[in-house]
Amino acid sequence: MSTTTESGIGITSTIRDYLAEIYRLSTRGHVRHDGGHAYVSTSALAELLDVSAPAVNRMVTKLRELGLLLHEPYHGIALTEAGRREALKQLRRHRIIEAFLVNVMGFAWHEVHEEANELSTAMSEAVETRMWQMSGCPMVCPHGEPIPAPDGTIIEPEDRPLSDSPEKQILTLTRVSTREPDRLEYLAALGLIPGTELEVIHIAPFHGPVQLKVGKEYRIIGHNLAEMIRVSIEEESA
Repeated sequence: MSTTTESGIGITSTIRDYLAEIYRLSTRGHVRHDGGHAYVSTSALAELLDVSAPAVNRMVTKLRELGLLLHEPYHGIALTEAGRREALKQLRRHRIIEAFLVNVMGFAWHEVHEEANELSTAMSEAVETRMWQMSGCPMVCPHGEPIPAPDGTIIEPEDRPLSDSPEKQILTLTRVSTREPDRLEYLAALGLIPGTELEVIHIAPFHGPVQLKVGKEYRIIGHNLAEMIRVSIEEESA
């Protein structure tokens, strides 16, 4: 299914998926800011999408020609305003579907990413709105990511990676960035889901493991997994 932007640009589901993933990358750190734009690397995009570098380069060329993307040598790629609007429209649809699958249909949070990918390719705005209403008008998806408003605006949480959080302080888990089913199922088994209060007991040096206290239980997770978990600090949100 394809739609057309206000400028007459044809937007396919594949293009929307690329734009959405570029936006996700731009909010996860490891970006270079220049001229008000957040540049990400094409190699990081290829890794996230699990596609070849040549395939990414072909799509980058197409998106640049459509006016949806900026591509600067040694800087990477960044969304234009038009690209950002399309990315947020896709993220809204995808996250609403995920919320519907969990809140209404009873799916687990590790089961919904691929299902949402399939369903989002052919769905009207009327169905999208009804799904959102039936899901309880959620503000975030099951993984804690904010759902953009219909006008394309979004409020990103003021949070930080768990791997970069202070010790001996109460934190609230806000969201997780991974969509790998095994990792999500593991996090749920550990009780590490959005809204959970936890405390960092110790972060080992040199990217070592992170020891946590979740309720009365103690947990140890790897540094790589801790980077995928975002938390807020009470003083920051007060």
